[in-house]
Amino acid sequence: LYHIDREIAEGAPTLNRHAVLGDIRDRVFLEQIFRAERPELVFHAAALKHVPLAETNPCEAVLTNVVGTRQVADASKAFGVTAMVQISTDKAVNPSSVMGASKRLAEGYCQALDRTNLGSKTRYVTVRFGNVLGSTGSVVPLFQRQLAQGGPLTVTHPEVSRYFMTAREAVELVLQASAIAIHMGSAANHSKAALGQLYVLDMGEPIRIQDLARQIIRLSGLRPDIDIAIEYVGLRAGEKLSEELFHEGEALLPTAHEAIRLANTRPVELPLLTQRLSELATRAGTRQIQPTLDLLHELVPEYRRDPKHNIVTV
Repeated sequence: LYHIDREIAEGAPTLNRHAVLGDIRDRVFLEQIFRAERPELVFHAAALKHVPLAETNPCEAVLTNVVGTRQVADASKAFGVTAMVQISTDKAVNPSSVMGASKRLAEGYCQALDRTNLGSKTRYVTVRFGNVLGSTGSVVPLFQRQLAQGGPLTVTHPEVSRYFMTAREAVELVLQASAIAIHMGSAANHSKAALGQLYVLDMGEPIRIQDLARQIIRLSGLRPDIDIAIEYVGLRAGEKLSEELFHEGEALLPTAHEAIRLANTRPVELPLLTQRLSELATRAGTRQIQPTLDLLHELVPEYRRDPKHNIVTV
């Protein structure tokens, strides 16, 4: 938060900004900040997104990614926000991890809220995309650090691949998707068909991680496998060989922007989902790990978790 605040201060010194430290799990905090700031737009990117850490701390992941998102969404409606933009991930598609399953549930809640909002001011926009190059916890800073130490660069599997885009691309497309969604849900176009939809960013072709590692080595003026070794260490808990941007049951539709598509997902009844999420919050809040995982499986049927953490393919 400090570094983001300083970056904005240096890049746009006249911009009125307010950096606030808080916890999205804390309902009282959220109510206070929404009441004080009265935001028109909320971009919700807060999440525990490190896959192996979420696997070993599933209750914490559920409390932040599901319960926290629900509370941000509820506060957005209570205080008349124009739109809440839920930032999601390709790991929510056919999830093999707690992180992915929790994000899919967060998607579902925001979509269910949006579908029940016919005639309401608040829109819920869900935008799904893959990895952002250079972001905290991503593979590029890891490779750079390993390279500075003389190697080896560690890759989980020779064939593991991921979707990537730059931070600038991601931000611009998220803003474009938000504008499209708000326009579609405006008073002139407000219909049930325009509600509860999910926007998927075009990430191009997936990139093999070992190819990325080799390119980083070459860009530093060194030779892969000669000057710097590449070591394969095995897939981590919850990881897949490859990710998907949409489920096979999600019909993709074009939008006004060629790099943004609509994905129609299965509808979820909000009253039932709200009841089950309250049960999930109780289980996670009392740190009942297995009951929490059991209910997560029930609420996200496509979630497949290998208890031995074997390789998961799609």
